[in-house]
Amino acid sequence: MKSQTRFLKPVLIFLGAMTFVLTLLLVSSETPLAAGKSLSPEQDAPPSNAECLLCHEKTDQVLSFSNGDTVSITIRPGDYGKSAHGLELMTCVSCHSDITGYPHPEVAAKDSRKAYSASYLGICRDCHGEQASQLNDSIHGEALATGNENAPLCTDCHNPHSQQPVRDEKGGLTLSGRHEIPQTCARCHSQIFDQYAQSVHGMGIVVENNPDAPTCTDCHGVHQIVDPTTARFRLQSPEMCSDCHTNETVMAKYGLSTNVLNTYVSDFHGTTVTLFEKTSPDQPTNKAVCYDCHGVHDIRRTDDPEKGLQVKENLLQTCKRCHPDATANFPDSWMSHYIPNPERYPVVYYVNLFYKFFIPTVLGGMAVFVVSDFSRRMLERRKKPVEKTPAVEGKGSASQESSEEGSTGAVGESSPQEARDE
Repeated sequence: MKSQTRFLKPVLIFLGAMTFVLTLLLVSSETPLAAGKSLSPEQDAPPSNAECLLCHEKTDQVLSFSNGDTVSITIRPGDYGKSAHGLELMTCVSCHSDITGYPHPEVAAKDSRKAYSASYLGICRDCHGEQASQLNDSIHGEALATGNENAPLCTDCHNPHSQQPVRDEKGGLTLSGRHEIPQTCARCHSQIFDQYAQSVHGMGIVVENNPDAPTCTDCHGVHQIVDPTTARFRLQSPEMCSDCHTNETVMAKYGLSTNVLNTYVSDFHGTTVTLFEKTSPDQPTNKAVCYDCHGVHDIRRTDDPEKGLQVKENLLQTCKRCHPDATANFPDSWMSHYIPNPERYPVVYYVNLFYKFFIPTVLGGMAVFVVSDFSRRMLERRKKPVEKTPAVEGKGSASQESSEEGSTGAVGESSPQEARDE
């Protein structure tokens, strides 16, 4: 036992000494970097992601600007590894191409966070050319081109260090992506978000994380967002709403009619809007579109006691926005985008059914009468005329004799005055 103990002591002493020496070597190798001393040629090469994170994973690091703005430069390695850029194995210097060594010189100061972010727009375009082109034609791009300081930049919506993929393998939005989009838009559109979060659509996304509920980009688009205050957007809005509300698979889950577009375009409002869209898409019209009645970002359930259109009083107040003289019975003519059937609006259904038989019967009877009368007239015209008997020589016809007798009598007879004169 003693011999074993004697053997182990030198081994343990040796291992301890080696551990101490290795620790000193590691500390000494990092000391020049921390002290900012001169680097070897190998260290002057572009740094790897691991080298960048040695500094940037430290918490509470910010970059300050002359106007008082700050931006966090802390990057969590786990977040970047799960990000869209991290999954593509992009290096830090792919975007930060001005960084050529480790540690790098102090970043040149910018006037503001906005100016700093704008300096990277060209780098975003290098990889995302299609999205950049769409952005240029959007309302955000137009605002940016005019120098609007509130115009969003790429990094305002997409954090390049933590933005995870929002599309699945089939190209559809992921559940997490749909949930995060309203939060992203709320950074600039906070008042609209407050309305949306209380709506039937917003509750489905923000609270329930329902994949069937529309998020901001389903209606407005992603990078090609257009001005929603234009006449063109207004005229095209029914088609936008119909993208979801004519989907039988989705609407069946909630007991909603899929005839919303058909019933809308067949009435006076929809017919006029459709005509304007095809002939004068930039001309405004005062005819109602979907959001005039149902709301824009504050759409409620149809049975909501305060704003739901199934409640007659709510519907009447909605109608009075355009029809101020509407009476209490005015909303009764609206059938909630449903086609009448025996279960829903049976009176209208059976009246329509009666006329479907009555009108063809009347028109058919009139057609039979017209055809029969036309046929009779054609048959009479085809009949040969009756031949007259030839007149005998020396004798006139009865009509001629009577004519001559009448003529003779008229000539031979004299008036009473003439007889007295004779």
